[in-house]
Amino acid sequence: MSIPDPDRLLRAAFSAAIDAARPERCVPAALPEPPVARTVVIGAGKAAAAMARAVEAHWDGELSGTVVTAQGHAVECARIEVIESAHPVPSGAGHRAAEQVLSRVQGLRPDDLVLCLISGGGSALLPLPAEGLSLADKQAMTRALLRSGATISEINTVRRHLSRIKGGRLGVACHPAKLVTLAISDVPGDDPVDIASGPTVGDPTTCAAALQVLERYGIALPAVARVALERGLWESIKPGDPRLARSEFHIVAAPQVSLAAAARVAAEQGVTPVILSDRLEGEARAVGNEMAARAHRIIEQGQPCGPPCLLLSGGETTVTVRGDGCGGRNVEFLLAFGIALGARANVYALAGDTDGVDGMVPVAGAVWRPDTLQRARTRGRSPQHFLDRNDAHSFFAELGDSVVTGPTLTNVNDFRAVLIT
Repeated sequence: MSIPDPDRLLRAAFSAAIDAARPERCVPAALPEPPVARTVVIGAGKAAAAMARAVEAHWDGELSGTVVTAQGHAVECARIEVIESAHPVPSGAGHRAAEQVLSRVQGLRPDDLVLCLISGGGSALLPLPAEGLSLADKQAMTRALLRSGATISEINTVRRHLSRIKGGRLGVACHPAKLVTLAISDVPGDDPVDIASGPTVGDPTTCAAALQVLERYGIALPAVARVALERGLWESIKPGDPRLARSEFHIVAAPQVSLAAAARVAAEQGVTPVILSDRLEGEARAVGNEMAARAHRIIEQGQPCGPPCLLLSGGETTVTVRGDGCGGRNVEFLLAFGIALGARANVYALAGDTDGVDGMVPVAGAVWRPDTLQRARTRGRSPQHFLDRNDAHSFFAELGDSVVTGPTLTNVNDFRAVLIT
């Protein structure tokens, strides 16, 4: 079966995935009843400002607070202060915002309500180093971890144990008020402890586990941090802590819901959608190779289905940056996928981050078309050369195949769609 416009179908599926996770759609139904006393809103993440605006639009009663979001992701709010900071490497603005968020919840009473809005990016946007660590220390370790190939769970295990606000510490600061956390999940498996490094939930991981991650990837750390982790001095708040007894946690948007929205777009076009997983992890190029092998099986053997079909997946891959490029897990996945796929006349693909930023580049991702390899060779460009340099963003930009959405004001992680016609 021929698809009238494969490129349009892929982009429509990506848009549907993003739209399904927009705060104005998923936040209002999850709002709690207003308390008899104060309501304080706090939060962090790329969707935090848009979530705050959704709260304001649907809240009856008194409201105040502070949320911090990434640069370019702010929206105007009338009663909730919005602060912008850097991502993925934390900045001084985020440090000051974290202190302000903590100050917002000081001195609350049992009949007060704290509404915490968190989403992907919150870890970098709420940097409050543990006692004895500097912001520069945190920045250096963050840069090293992001280039190391560590998984997001491993990175966040470290973050929780080098912080005065993550790993349940913000939740404890809200005690004795009632605390309701609304989260947009950007992590494989939707584990609350990994969404923005779990500032309001108990953390089962330990200082020893954080130290193991740092040693596994050869990440240098200051002497004060090594001593504190070895002695368990910076232990996070653990599940069952009585100070979290009045805390609730609700995921209002997650990758699986977004993949289901994309699947509906395919089905409406007569294309069979296949949701592979919402939690694929591993090196981006290895996942790309595996996806290409899957596409070959469908084309050659009709397994697990025959064309036309749309393979959908989410999750968060990693990139170990060894070259001089800037990485970007979605474009690296896509370039490795295309190289392994070879010249196939009936395969199209799109890979992008649902927040509109892949890695450190303000580009969501890219598309792969049957003529991509030929167009690259015509320009004298070697796809393998760009992959070896971890510079897939430049490869797709030169071909005009980047996908640019701008800040989407939400974040349910990676989106990958492979269309076999």
